[in-house]
Amino acid sequence: MTDAALSNPLLAASPLAYGLPDYRAIRPEHYLPAFTEAFARHRREIDAITNVAAAPTFENTLVPLERSGELLHDVASAFYTVSSADATPEIQEIEEALAPLMAAHTDAVQLNPELYRRIASVHAQLDDLNLAPEDRYLVERHYREMTHAGAGLDEAQKARLTEINGRLSTLTTTFEKNLLNDTNDLAVLFDDVTELDGLTEGELSAAARAAADRGITGGWLISLTLFTGHPYLGSLHNRRSRERIMAASRARGTRDNGNDNRPVLREIVQLRAERAELLGYRSHADYVTSDETARSPEAVRDLLFRLAAPAARNARTEQASLQAMADAQAEPFTIEAHDWAYFTEKVRSAEYDIDTAALRPWFEAERVLQDGVFRAATQLHGITFTERPDLPGYHPDVRVFEVFNADGSALGLYLLDLYTRDSKRGGAWMNSIVSQSQLRGTAPVVVNNLNVVKPEPGTPTLLTLDEVTTFFHEFGHALHGLFATVTYPHFAGTNVFRDFVEFPSQVNEMWIFWPEIVAAYARHIETDEPLPAQVVERLNATESFNQGFATSEYLAASWLDQAWHSLRSTDGADAVDVAEFEAAALAEIGLDNPAVPTRYSSTYFAHIFSGGYSAGYYSYIWSEVLDADTVEWFRENGGLTRANGDRFRERLLGVGGSKDPLEAYRDFRGREAEIAPLLRRRGLDS
Repeated sequence: MTDAALSNPLLAASPLAYGLPDYRAIRPEHYLPAFTEAFARHRREIDAITNVAAAPTFENTLVPLERSGELLHDVASAFYTVSSADATPEIQEIEEALAPLMAAHTDAVQLNPELYRRIASVHAQLDDLNLAPEDRYLVERHYREMTHAGAGLDEAQKARLTEINGRLSTLTTTFEKNLLNDTNDLAVLFDDVTELDGLTEGELSAAARAAADRGITGGWLISLTLFTGHPYLGSLHNRRSRERIMAASRARGTRDNGNDNRPVLREIVQLRAERAELLGYRSHADYVTSDETARSPEAVRDLLFRLAAPAARNARTEQASLQAMADAQAEPFTIEAHDWAYFTEKVRSAEYDIDTAALRPWFEAERVLQDGVFRAATQLHGITFTERPDLPGYHPDVRVFEVFNADGSALGLYLLDLYTRDSKRGGAWMNSIVSQSQLRGTAPVVVNNLNVVKPEPGTPTLLTLDEVTTFFHEFGHALHGLFATVTYPHFAGTNVFRDFVEFPSQVNEMWIFWPEIVAAYARHIETDEPLPAQVVERLNATESFNQGFATSEYLAASWLDQAWHSLRSTDGADAVDVAEFEAAALAEIGLDNPAVPTRYSSTYFAHIFSGGYSAGYYSYIWSEVLDADTVEWFRENGGLTRANGDRFRERLLGVGGSKDPLEAYRDFRGREAEIAPLLRRRGLDS
């Protein structure tokens, strides 16, 4: 190892608690050399397994395989945490250079013929081996995953597969970079504050600061969110202002500039289709779902179509109510997409006497965190949180908390990165920096990222109701990452089937309005008065309010994902007109109402073109079937109790990916999940 390598903090054990990377010492120039060393070390570890002369066994093949790649995991986790949350131009360059290298290395391991032979040999003996359940499942999953990745192909096929994977890694990185750049470029500048009438003083202050951060004086800059809509559309009185924000949002990646994502996504779709056929599947959707709980795109299609018709019907009913209000204006007009949120709030106010924008003073971020998110976890699971300002995050805004079990034993670290910035990708997410593994002797370190607008210094951060929901949701993922207790890193944290991963996060949303939780965190920033009980009751009563719209926009995006990834390589995806394709797909499922746009259009659909949800965006509604059924179980069994929390932790969250998730669910619930609770929740049962 060179002197430079020896001085690389990524190549030495972190001096910090729980193995948290010492981001104070890590500089961008450390990443690529660290990856180079980590790749080489991992190859040597794999060679040591395949060079064993003795016949393959669980102990000489699977166990060392699980021990291998630890350095690579640590370096990759440290880097990708930064590349998603603080992607400076220098970090973006590194990520672009790294993408094909990572793809090539992954293929070299997953397609290694001798490693595959050894695993297949152990797999063939499974019924004769006396393995513990987790050990047996480890063999099954490694064999299935390597087969699924193409390890059984001939050498010519593997060569083409490796070529495709390398190109896809570059394209998905390009898609994310283009989206970030175009999102920043399309932020909407207003030079007259009256055009932003309806925003709070805090929101206006944040917009002025955003403009100032870009060197703009006397203006107000509205940054765009990842999804099509924008939180401000429900508040802005000026129709033209709403239209400008919506138009900018929908224009991302379509402007024939250096950030145009249409040619990028077309090539991604074409290559995914070719790869699926190379691997023996009809389409990318077939390939993906074959190794998820859904098992087939037909099962996904059945669910989406079952929900689409009643969702579209309910959306039309909602639209009629909005149109009646628009018709009553001094200058009547037809409701368009940019009007929906604004008039929905008017209808909500009229029917339920609720103004969601006016609720923000009750949702101060620190209170939501401490007395909402953390309190619910403490009451349900007994865990507690202690802030560790001595431990550095990867950005000054990141806060670090140590998490303890009910008996006082250490559990892990929780990092929170709350605020938006130009270098952070849109949306909200959870990821692990360190994964728990008894084999490696590691404890979990997990991160939650949100994109809340940062107020002026000294000004409290007030959340919208949607942001409160997102906070609880993402913390549900964090709990999954913290609680999973497994032997092998392969099963750590949220390493479960994609269409199951959203289940724990959605369940955690149920505590938002649980009486003792909402009474603790929803308190007025100035008076400390709790959110009135009648308001909470009305909020609970609105559970199915506007669900026609919400369900339709989600299902539309899910169907776009399936439509793109159902194409064959011979369908010429690389030449299709993106807008025409979207229109035809939405018409097919009956979700082509212009006033209800898809939650994500293709050119900014990061989940499927740069994230890990390709042919898998249906996972949210698929998991919600389990979620709604679980919420009913909690309510039937006393709700927020330690006994319920212990059962949920032990039988679901705690198993990580170490058993089939539907088996884990049956163990928890005592039966298969039923869809009726979901239909009732979304108002789709009539």
